[in-house]
Amino acid sequence: MENVAHYILPILLGISLAAACGLRVFLPLFITSLLTHFDLGGVGLREGFGWMGEWPALIAFGVATVLELLAYSVPFLDHLLDSLAVPMASIAGTLVAASAFVDTPPLFTWSLALIAGGGVAGLISAGTAATRVASTTTTAGLGNPLFALLETGGSLLLSVLAWFLPVVAALLVIATLWLVWRFWRGVRGTH
Repeated sequence: MENVAHYILPILLGISLAAACGLRVFLPLFITSLLTHFDLGGVGLREGFGWMGEWPALIAFGVATVLELLAYSVPFLDHLLDSLAVPMASIAGTLVAASAFVDTPPLFTWSLALIAGGGVAGLISAGTAATRVASTTTTAGLGNPLFALLETGGSLLLSVLAWFLPVVAALLVIATLWLVWRFWRGVRGTH
C-alpha cells in the first residue's frame, strides 16, 4: 500500500496543480516554486526540476503572478488574457504536472503530463473563458472582476490543497471538471 501511495500522491499533486493552472496560469507555478524553495511541500520535485525552487524562478513566477492577477481585474483586458490563457495554461499544466511526478519513468511522466496535466488545465481554462464571455454579456463586464476573484481564490485553494491534501485536491478537480462539462453541455444545448 505504501508503494502505491508513493506513486499515486505525486500524480494527484501534479494533476491538481495542473488544474489550478487552468484557473490562473502562474499562481500554481509560484506556489510550487515557493514551497520548493523553502522545502515546505514535503513531496519534492522530479529530478531536473530543481530550478523551479531557485530564486530566479521564484521571482519570475512571483512577478508573473502579480501581473496576471492585476490584469484579470480589468474588464475587457481579461478577455485578451483569455485568448492567451488556454494555450499557456496547457503548457503550464504540463510543466507543473511533470515536475511533480517524481519517480515515474520519463515516457509515462511526459505522456501523463501532456494528456492529464495539459488537458485538464486547458479544459478548465476554456471553461473559465466561456464563463467570462457569459459574464460580459450579462453584466457588461461589471461582473468579471468578481469572477476573476473567484478564479484566483480557486487556484490558490487548489494549489495549496494539492501540496498538503492531494486526495482532497483531486476530488475538487473532479468536481470542477464535472461543472465545466455541465456548463459546456448547457451551452451546446442552447445553440
